[in-house]
Amino acid sequence: MATTTTSLRSRLLILPPSPASPAVASLRLRPSAATLCLSSRRQSPRFAAWASPPAVPAAAATEEDKEKGRGEGLSPAEAERLAEFLRADLPHLFDDLGIDRTAYDDRVRFRDPITRHDTIDGYLFNIRLLKLLFRPDFYLHSVKQTGPYELTTRWTMVMKFMLLPWKPELVFTGLSIMGVNPQNLKFNSHVDLWDSIQNNEYFSFEGLSDVFKQLRIYKTPEIETPKYLILKKTANYEIRSYAPFLIVESKGDKLTGSSGFNNVTGYIFGKNASSEKIPMTTPVFTRTSDDKVSDVSIQIVLPMNKDLDSLPAPNTEAVTLRKVDGGIAAVKKFSGRPKEEVVLQKEKDLRSQLLKDGLKPQQGCLLARYNDPRTQSFLMRNEVLIWLDDFTLE
Repeated sequence: MATTTTSLRSRLLILPPSPASPAVASLRLRPSAATLCLSSRRQSPRFAAWASPPAVPAAAATEEDKEKGRGEGLSPAEAERLAEFLRADLPHLFDDLGIDRTAYDDRVRFRDPITRHDTIDGYLFNIRLLKLLFRPDFYLHSVKQTGPYELTTRWTMVMKFMLLPWKPELVFTGLSIMGVNPQNLKFNSHVDLWDSIQNNEYFSFEGLSDVFKQLRIYKTPEIETPKYLILKKTANYEIRSYAPFLIVESKGDKLTGSSGFNNVTGYIFGKNASSEKIPMTTPVFTRTSDDKVSDVSIQIVLPMNKDLDSLPAPNTEAVTLRKVDGGIAAVKKFSGRPKEEVVLQKEKDLRSQLLKDGLKPQQGCLLARYNDPRTQSFLMRNEVLIWLDDFTLE
């Protein structure tokens, strides 16, 4: 049976306390001023700077907290200090600085669907192994208190498996439930839940299957593409946050058609007011504003270093330049040569799943095609995108 977040939390809360140990303004998260300050003094424990004053965190409780006793959980001040520490520390998970091990008990219970460790050394070994094999990028979205001695983080981790020649990209999103030792306010457990699977118990064959599915080959040209961050990856689709981007656009005929393609490629190949040649990007988008595919346009994304004022004017009224504001999109990826009936079915399936999950899809969709027609069909990367309204990442 699938393990729920509640059952995992309850299991964390009944863990016996371990002995006191002696010891979204841009898509890519950047270190805060506090993080940079901590980075400059690696030789001193960073955790102490956030958990104190004084040096023993439990002593920082107010007189009212002391009268209540430690059994009722973290005080608001303690919870906020620990949350603030995680916001500063976790972005270093896979960089040369690394996380501050003094924030963790020697006995740390770590579990994700396919890995487990019970000591701080095993926990740190797992991080080093991931860094060696996958070169991960870690994005922390939120930290909040979710139990008397528990904080939960939401994150995205993007990895490239360096041992395979095509270096496939693996994406995991989810929650980390962090248990806190009441005796010293250090972390004594860490349980990961992935959004992409139901069975988050160790050992999860569903989790292992999810990893293997992501190792498949998609051929993505090594040229510029719109910037986005995957906020949530489910078993059926991804939720992406797109930064704004510019497009050159012309009228098309159908989602999988090529009508208008010569107009937009002509513009970037020099058929413009200054005869400027503009670098090619990926993907080629075709867009429809309704489910009847009655109004279709074909679009090529322009390089990110361009702006509307610096771009040469088109030579023909059939071509327009426009800024896409970006936003939140649900995306379904698939391979093969996209046929109209296949794309429309993918759009229908995606929209149905979004409505089932309580999301608010906008009308219309986009088809993203990343490869030229000479690419072998099983290598092709195609995507159906639907913009969302009022999305919040919980």
